[in-house]
Amino acid sequence: VTSIIEENIQQEYLEYMYNIHIPEVLSTGKFSDAKLFLLTEPQNEGITYCVQYFAKSKEDLVYYREHYSPKLQADIKQKFGNSLLSFRSVLELTQATI
Repeated sequence: VTSIIEENIQQEYLEYMYNIHIPEVLSTGKFSDAKLFLLTEPQNEGITYCVQYFAKSKEDLVYYREHYSPKLQADIKQKFGNSLLSFRSVLELTQATI
């Protein structure tokens, strides 16, 4: 999940993510880990953070999206309103040998 936030909510956003949102996502049991990254390049308007959640399986991701995601996304939207813009993408680890 990539989020572009306004600079004035940075500390509040980080506290919310670490103390509330990420623990709520992990408590669903559908992810094994999460990591929060600050995007340093390229520079955007605002501050960009990326949270990577590691799903246990594709089926767990689908279940999470259907049963948990709508409420958790609504909670963030309610908390930060237009001070945050997020989009979601899915990455798959390749098994290629280099």
